[in-house]
Amino acid sequence: MKNFVYILVILGTIIACSTAKTTVSEPVNNGIALNDTVRIANDSLEYEVIIIDNGFSTWLASRAYPRNYYSQSYLESKNILYINEWNNRVLQPQRYSPSLYEMNINYNPAINYGYEVNYLIYNYMIYFQNTYKQKLWGYVPSR
Repeated sequence: MKNFVYILVILGTIIACSTAKTTVSEPVNNGIALNDTVRIANDSLEYEVIIIDNGFSTWLASRAYPRNYYSQSYLESKNILYINEWNNRVLQPQRYSPSLYEMNINYNPAINYGYEVNYLIYNYMIYFQNTYKQKLWGYVPSR
């Protein structure tokens, strides 16, 4: 059975799941422009990350720091902080817009998702915070 975690953002949608090591970036047609989708899959581990958000793939290619700029442990520690705050906001729909924080993210720090998954989640969190004027935790780079 596949392990899935979903994040939905109404202004732009992200569906994120856990994965490891094998990287595939390809367009997926879910009624959204093909170039707005980033996908990573590893069928042998049954984890997958799909990020669908208008402009994210362009932002990732043009403004994100290159792969291996940060260590995996740095990305994991930042993702834990960002995702914990994200999940807190999901539980407070009266305080934070439910159209931005629609679903809980099931990110388990005990699982090694690999560099690529952590890289994409981290960069999506930076993109999300800058694009939607949100501050999840600490200093947010203005890339």
